Amino acid sequence: MRKKLLMVIPNLGLGGAQRVFHDHSVELSKYYGITEAVFNLDLENLYPSGNPLESLAVVGGGGPVRKVANFFKRVSQLKQLKKRLKTDICISHLEGADYVNLLSKGQEKIILLIHGSKSHDRNISGPTGWLRKSVLMPLLYKRADRIVCVSRDIIPEMVEDYGVERSKLSAINNSFEVESVWEKAQEPLPPSMQSVYDAAPVLVTSGRLATQKNQQPLLDIFAGLLHKQIAKLVFIGDGELRNQLVAHARHLGLRVYEAWADEPLTTESDVYFVGLQHNPFQFIRPATAFVFPSAWEGFPLALGEAMTCGVPVVSTDCPTGPREMLAPQSEIPTHPIKTAEWAAYGVLMPMLTDAATAATDQQTWIQTLQALLQDESRRKQLGEAARRRSDDFTHAVTFQRWRKLIDEVLAE
Repeated sequence: MRKKLLMVIPNLGLGGAQRVFHDHSVELSKYYGITEAVFNLDLENLYPSGNPLESLAVVGGGGPVRKVANFFKRVSQLKQLKKRLKTDICISHLEGADYVNLLSKGQEKIILLIHGSKSHDRNISGPTGWLRKSVLMPLLYKRADRIVCVSRDIIPEMVEDYGVERSKLSAINNSFEVESVWEKAQEPLPPSMQSVYDAAPVLVTSGRLATQKNQQPLLDIFAGLLHKQIAKLVFIGDGELRNQLVAHARHLGLRVYEAWADEPLTTESDVYFVGLQHNPFQFIRPATAFVFPSAWEGFPLALGEAMTCGVPVVSTDCPTGPREMLAPQSEIPTHPIKTAEWAAYGVLMPMLTDAATAATDQQTWIQTLQALLQDESRRKQLGEAARRRSDDFTHAVTFQRWRKLIDEVLAE
């Protein structure tokens, strides 16, 4: 009899955690009986796995009293689902699911998967953020049988900030469909977009247009770079900051193309917002470099996929993920870096979140990008190194470690 594994996430829809959830469901179903569970089906399942999907049928929203009532209803519903399925082990993705998983605990084992830094997440703020960081996580997380972090650099904060026992913690990186990404990356660009790439060196970035991804300073950097040499900047993705970023680009005097504006695509623009793409890798592989300005991360899929495409990558040394991916033999610096660090598998750069040093940090980025764009040999070396490094993040490597961990927990 295969052991019964229940996987829980608050919602479906578009997001890095949802993609990871899908990958786990597909890969772990090779060894265990998988059932997926979500709080409700308000959002479309954009990453269907083919495994059974259960909804707790509890909506979100409402005032504080309604939210508390819904929370405990979810706990009750998940507890019943675990009993009905005779669950052996329950793995939760994202913090909201973690709380519900822990409070509904019965005889089953529990593993939490931490997708990103908690201590550096600027979305965890205000009174609710204080409650989560100071009460809920320290009180509840220690009840888990195991906690898996997607980056090694999340482990210290779980110990020091939330009181989790070190023995319960392990790091298993996110994985990527390396062969599939590489295959899709070979698809040629549409002729009109290829003309843009032929017109000048292209910097490309990919990700949700959101606070975490911190793309606005990248526009300032790019505007400064244009004073030194011609280039293009391509944004792949969409999000709540779309209008703000477009407006900022125009404020800087940059010529902007917006895919959603139904305007002709020409080589005359400086910045190209191409929106969500079915195959983003065809835009990344032919780029001159991939730039990644995030304020915080977990173990970023977009950065790993760019490495898989064999493109030189330039990333903030943000918590957490990029340092582990680009300079795996190095330790977390005691102070944020203020100069470019040319690492084994890419370039680590100063963060772009400190207003006091913003001008200096942006100037460092401009100088580094200019140096990279003018050094074809170095770009080739970094791109090839990044491609090799991506082989460490295959599904085969990652899920061998997951299977070992799950079997250990089940045997306890």
